[in-house]
Amino acid sequence: MIRVQELTKRFGSKIAVDNLTFDVRPGVVTGFLGPNGSGKSTTMRCMLGLDRPDAGTTLFDDRLYRDLPRPLHEVGSLLDAGYVHPGRSARNHLRWLAAANGISRSRVDEVIALVGLEAVAGRKLRGYSLGMKQRLGLAAVLLGDPRTVILDEPANGLDPEGIRWIREVLVHLASQGRTVLVSSHQLSEMALIADDLVVIGQGRLIEQSTVDEFVARHADRWVRVVSPDATRFAGDVTAAGGAITAQVANGFDVRGLEPARVGELASQLGVVLHELSPQTGSLEDAFLSATSATVEYHSGVPA
Repeated sequence: MIRVQELTKRFGSKIAVDNLTFDVRPGVVTGFLGPNGSGKSTTMRCMLGLDRPDAGTTLFDDRLYRDLPRPLHEVGSLLDAGYVHPGRSARNHLRWLAAANGISRSRVDEVIALVGLEAVAGRKLRGYSLGMKQRLGLAAVLLGDPRTVILDEPANGLDPEGIRWIREVLVHLASQGRTVLVSSHQLSEMALIADDLVVIGQGRLIEQSTVDEFVARHADRWVRVVSPDATRFAGDVTAAGGAITAQVANGFDVRGLEPARVGELASQLGVVLHELSPQTGSLEDAFLSATSATVEYHSGVPA
């Protein structure tokens, strides 16, 4: 369990993290979301003692990070995959970490195999791509077999196979009862792997909930109707109080009526339905709606 309590961090007159409080429970993947500049990376750095907060605490199973006797065995973190010595090989980088934390060399070989770097483990890191460094960073996270995993944009630079692989790794870690906190801008991936969400904006908590609760609260909902009698039925649906908001092949989207009401209306009028399905916006839609007031830079559309 991670417990962040009233965390505050200022840089001069700017408040990067503002009285932030949230919990991360074990056994699930928790997505840590927010627009650029929302304070996610600063929060993670403060949690791990890399930045000193002006107020507040972070507890890992009721202990501060600095009080953990063997931190790599208890909290594995990856905040910047590029922050490695370019003149070392991947194997020597991990051996250095292992030696500093009382971990055997055999464990180094295990994590190298786990992340798929066996063929390049002897190469200097200056020749690694960003995706290869991400895999090396995850190997370092897993080196001590920690109960808590904290990752900042772990899929950055990975190809589609690598993205699927990191997804499977995170879900597997959570299934083992570990506490997994993942910051990412890849909302389609978060929709696939996250159970819980912590969403922040301008350093403040916007919402903590499950993914399903967040989408239900912030995403749009409508009903899709497909029928050979779509043109005629659309008028009946409008007369019953529905609003036709989009045309689809042989059908339409309607808001303002529940699917059951549309089905009952079709039955009463003898209309054949090929599809009657509730539709919900994506996690991306929900995120953009929930954070719209906290976005620092709003992009325009080119003319």
